[in-house]
Amino acid sequence: MANSNTYMTKAELARRHIQSMILTGTVGPGDRITTREVSTALGISETPIREAIRGLASEGWLEVQNHIGAVVQGLKADQIREISALRGLVCGLAIELGARNFDARRLDQIDANIEDYARALSEKDYQRVADKNYEFHELLCDNPQSPACHRLIENMHGQMSAQRHGIPPQHTRLGDALEEHKRIRDMLRAGDFSGAADMVKRHEKNTGDFLIEMISQMPDA
Repeated sequence: MANSNTYMTKAELARRHIQSMILTGTVGPGDRITTREVSTALGISETPIREAIRGLASEGWLEVQNHIGAVVQGLKADQIREISALRGLVCGLAIELGARNFDARRLDQIDANIEDYARALSEKDYQRVADKNYEFHELLCDNPQSPACHRLIENMHGQMSAQRHGIPPQHTRLGDALEEHKRIRDMLRAGDFSGAADMVKRHEKNTGDFLIEMISQMPDA
């Protein structure tokens, strides 16, 4: 898996900071993000922050509006369907291309991840649940044979986050997702990589369908 000590440029540092603001609900759809506030928070100049904002705008995280600046962009139902389908296809492909990597060590890491997820869920530590969910998909997709898949999944990280839309963590859905993770793990242990890839597609579709349903119930939907 990727080395957590990898050097980050100032633009990447700004990008991750802005993504974190969105994913934790510090800012929500329609809220403005200024280069000045990010500059103050990180102690860096505004030039790399503008670069980060341009990149996030191209990926649908932000919308740059005339006379306003960068605004957090929400997602519509059609966009969520597309992104969830893409995530499923890309992650499924990464599993099939990287099948040889699911050795005893990797499977043990997946087991430990699932146990940590379950423990965090039982404690209602939803930030840790989110972290373990991210780690689970890293364990599936970060393979030497699928670097492009891994980059695409990284770029779509958080696109399906309920917090991004101001929706608090939903315990029941998180429990269902855990069971889906277990089924993916079981297929990997059985060497059924095609089945695991199909299960990932269903898992991402279920997440997308749930998010669409939750958004539709919001007052200003």
